[in-house]
This record gives sequence, C-alpha cells and structure tokens, in this order.
Amino acid sequence: MGKDKIRRFAEIDTFSNVLQLDAGKPFKGQWNTEFFKNNNPVVLELACGKGEYTVNLATMFPGKNFIGIDYKGNRIWRGAKTALEDGVTNVGFLRIQIETLIEYFAPGEIDEIWITFPDPQPQLSREKKRLTSPRFLNMYKVILKPGGFVNLKTDNDDLHVYTAEKIEETGLTLHAKTEDVYHSSYATEVLNIKTYYEKKYLKVNKNINYLKFSF
Repeated sequence: MGKDKIRRFAEIDTFSNVLQLDAGKPFKGQWNTEFFKNNNPVVLELACGKGEYTVNLATMFPGKNFIGIDYKGNRIWRGAKTALEDGVTNVGFLRIQIETLIEYFAPGEIDEIWITFPDPQPQLSREKKRLTSPRFLNMYKVILKPGGFVNLKTDNDDLHVYTAEKIEETGLTLHAKTEDVYHSSYATEVLNIKTYYEKKYLKVNKNINYLKFSF
C-alpha cells in the first residue's frame, strides 16, 4: 500500500462522518435517529467510490440522509473530506463489503438505492458478484421500504442489458430505461451528477445507461 493510501486510511479513522466495518452495526434500524439525529429518509449509494454522487445528492436534498458505501477507504476519504469541508451534515460513509448489507440495515429502513458505475464483473463465473444479480436484488428488497427505488447508472452496456433482463425475469416494476441518458428525457439535475469515472467515459464518447426500478 502506498504512503498516500496509508495516510488516507489513518485519516478517515478521525472523520466523524465515516464508520468502518463493525462500527456501523449498532445503527441498524436507527440510522436516521442515532447517526444523523433526525427522522429524515435514508438513501444509499453502493460502490460509491470517491462519493461524488453521495455528496451531491446530499447537497441537493437537505431533507434526506445519504450514506455512501464502499470497501476502499482511500476512495471514501475524498467524499468524506469534501462533506466535512463543505459542512454537508446529511451525509455519511460506511466502509463495508456490500455483501453484508443485511447486517447493517433493518427491513424497510432504506428509501432509495443508487448504484453508480459498479464493477460490471463481466465473467460469467462472477455473476453473483454483480450488484444487480438476484443475490443482491433479494437484499435490496429486504432493506427497501415498499415502493422504494433502485437506480443503476453504468457505462457498461452488458450490465445494463443483464439488469434489464433480471428486472423482467423477477417481475420487478421498471420505471425508467435508457441506453443514452444524456440524450433522453431522463437527463434531470440528479442524473447530470457526474462521477470521476463517468467524466472519463464521456471524454471518449461512451454512452451512459440508466435504469430505475422497484420491487
């Protein structure tokens, strides 16, 4: 591990808006009241990376609470530091494996989920690691409130197609679907938030896919 990564790992231990591993478990079922100290809805960004979406959503919607989830602490560092520097108090970060979500969130606790540019896990042998595989969809169904939305934004066409197929196969409700979000009617202020990786994709004219669905 490089010196910069080591420094960032040490620094996020001091951040009031970051919880790592088991430190997040006591908040299960009471994230809004105990962590955020309010009764506002809770929204997750999974595989949040540098946390651009998490922080920008929190800024846009001060009446909601946002939690960015990723396992790579050196990435979380950027979003958490930005939130602290800018005084964005309705945002937090949780460093855990996404496979363990059920250990940290109670049934019906989450209002909405965002999945932004996750690893597409293209190998068929790694299908169960895709964040829209049935394994993960079953987790989301548990922690989401009835009617809660899942949003997937990805540059990977195969993951987009795969997810659309799973939505149809499992009888989920599809609310939005496009293979080119910036040339569609879905290009809202929220979807115009661009992550570090998305900016790189757009520079080479890669299309950006979007899906929105509920259980």
